[in-house]
Amino acid sequence: MDRTGELKFDPGALSAAQRNGDACVVCHKKWPRPHVRVGCLPNGPGVFACADCAPALPRPREHFTEPTTNAGGPMALAGATAD
Repeated sequence: MDRTGELKFDPGALSAAQRNGDACVVCHKKWPRPHVRVGCLPNGPGVFACADCAPALPRPREHFTEPTTNAGGPMALAGATAD
């Protein structure tokens, strides 16, 4: 299951234990097993960090939606009245 907006991690930069969720992606600590999901691999599995390291990772940017405008439509002139 792919969650939109999650950080994507390059599996080539991670150890086997990190790719399998058995070690923190930041400090490599294996015990206690990391439990904070901080992102995913490109093929979907979650990537985890320990509670101490999770806040150190960047947060994914939220998708910015520009407000809808009447772009390209007629401009209203100041002081003009509709006939």
